[in-house]
Amino acid sequence: MKMSISYKHVQAHQPVEAEVAHHLEKLNRLLKSYEPDLVQLHGTFTQNPHKEEHSFSVNLALPTGSLHATGTAENPRSSCRQAFSELEGQLKKHQSILRKDHQWKRKRPLVKPSQD
Repeated sequence: MKMSISYKHVQAHQPVEAEVAHHLEKLNRLLKSYEPDLVQLHGTFTQNPHKEEHSFSVNLALPTGSLHATGTAENPRSSCRQAFSELEGQLKKHQSILRKDHQWKRKRPLVKPSQD
């Protein structure tokens, strides 16, 4: 996976990098079926000085499409956690659509009420 993360007005890089590394391990497990060179992840940490809030936006480019997620919180680690959890949900839904899971759901049999 090709990865690039940029920081705009964020001072503490170490705790944020540890959080990103943790979530990248989770994403790598979900992205086993893709060729590693074809997957690109771009993330940006920003701090809004007027509201004292941090935001993290992440883009995941796959051969089958691209996904985008944003997290906003009081500290950068929480915003990272929000964005990656949203991205994981989108990725799971994207993969289920590609597998056409919705077509393979079993339908309930039609049960006629018994007449006693």
